[in-house]
Amino acid sequence: MSSGARMQPDVESKKGRSRPFLTAATGVISALEWSGKIIAFAMLSLTFVTLLVNVILRYATGAGIAWAYEIHAMTLPWLVAGGIVIASARARNIAILLLPDVLNPTWQRALLITVNVIIVVISVNVLTSSQPILKASKFQTLSTLGIKQIWGYSSLVYAFASMAVIAALSVVRVAYIAPEKSDPEHSSLS
Repeated sequence: MSSGARMQPDVESKKGRSRPFLTAATGVISALEWSGKIIAFAMLSLTFVTLLVNVILRYATGAGIAWAYEIHAMTLPWLVAGGIVIASARARNIAILLLPDVLNPTWQRALLITVNVIIVVISVNVLTSSQPILKASKFQTLSTLGIKQIWGYSSLVYAFASMAVIAALSVVRVAYIAPEKSDPEHSSLS
């Protein structure tokens, strides 16, 4: 069962009452997904353009862009972080669905809530345990770019904080909306 299991799009309760918190939760998850898309697109584009220009300059003039060899230290962590957030928001992470498929809907819901609570705990633990690394990276500088390493390492904060928020909101959504039937072919990108 994946962390942010797809929920039925209806945010109405069985009694017909609107659940504005569910609408807000869905909106926050959607906004986080879009932030991941924007970050991933920007980082991939920046890396590609920089390396392409560097190759063209090396062949045309014999000299390239010196900092092009360091740009990946900034863009790759953010590209991965953006992908993690997109996968979490879409519930498209790698999942083994054997157990959820044999459970009845009540136990499926309990399992999904448990998995999401575990994801919140792990994400918060990674955030707290990574603080010494983040503090140390303030003093490390990329030699050619002159940029502090904290900019690359801060992608950890973005990725794991977003995962924690998505998982926490998924717990609330699962409590009010029944999970859809799993579809392994479309829920895993592996």
